[in-house]
Amino acid sequence: MAKITSRPFGVNKDGASVTEYTLTNPNGLAVSVLDYGGIIRSIVVPAKTGLVDVVLGHDTLADYENEDAYTGSFVGRYANRIQNAQFTLEGKTYQLEANNGPNHLHGCFSKKMFRVKIFGDSLLLEAESPDGEDGFPGNMKISVRYTLTPDNAFRMEYRASSDADTLVNLTNHSYFNLDGEGTIENQKLRLYCSQYLEGNEQTCPTGRILPVKGTPMDFTAGKYIGQDFGSGYPQMDMVGDGYDHCFVIDRPRGASQSICAWAFSEKTGISMKVYTTQPGVQLYTANFYGDVKTPLKDGAKAQKYSGFALETQHFPCSPSFPNFPSTVLHAGKVFRATTTLRFFTGKQCGKL
Repeated sequence: MAKITSRPFGVNKDGASVTEYTLTNPNGLAVSVLDYGGIIRSIVVPAKTGLVDVVLGHDTLADYENEDAYTGSFVGRYANRIQNAQFTLEGKTYQLEANNGPNHLHGCFSKKMFRVKIFGDSLLLEAESPDGEDGFPGNMKISVRYTLTPDNAFRMEYRASSDADTLVNLTNHSYFNLDGEGTIENQKLRLYCSQYLEGNEQTCPTGRILPVKGTPMDFTAGKYIGQDFGSGYPQMDMVGDGYDHCFVIDRPRGASQSICAWAFSEKTGISMKVYTTQPGVQLYTANFYGDVKTPLKDGAKAQKYSGFALETQHFPCSPSFPNFPSTVLHAGKVFRATTTLRFFTGKQCGKL
């Protein structure tokens, strides 16, 4: 069972005291979480090179408050984009905050304070999103449960309910770097996805679901993340010469949770497998992370390709495309989703 400790992590702009909770399992794997934004601040993995922190983060609460890259955050009400910051539900059009050009991106959960309950080897974070927050209808109850297991699995379980029909799409926005430093171009990634959503210049889907085969979008056999940087491929150029695309997960018939990604560092020997119940995974390679002015942990400077995000989620802009899986949450119903990260080191991790 994981050991859970806590320590103060400052006071936010609203005067609320923020706490950092650390779950540590018998193998020495440790995950630190803030009750501000449900942020995963660190995941420290014992490796052949020593202890390696494999997620990006900051040393101070003020740095988290002052950046807008959603580093480590639990995001919603709607992860990713809603086109033109509006949607129509049951004949009524709702106007949202346009915080990403003309579009709505991620929402305000990354800045929200959560109540924390400890259950054995789990942290349960709970909060409310009032009717009208970010422009969405319905009073919503939200929770995320973080669990660290003895076999080096870190599980994130999302739950939401509303008293009115609304939309919901939840994810975690951690940036991973399995080297623990530098950039991620020479780390390997395999995606269990044979299709992706074509994007436009605003990083919104066009509605076309395309095969990855024969394109730089193909990670089905595994490859170095930066292998096709600089290739001139239009889908990559329009998002800053990298990836910011939703991939459609190849889920076996009848499976609820299945593997969607496998990443590996030759430098540290750390391997991470990602499993989810969600239909898609957004690969973002921090193409504009150099715009983050706040320092990273230990004073490191944020730079392009500092990390890669694997945002398990429903598809972006789903309200605009009836052929996408629905993100409507009906009043009185419960939205549930689970994503699990499992870490391996040394001989047990295998190679892509």
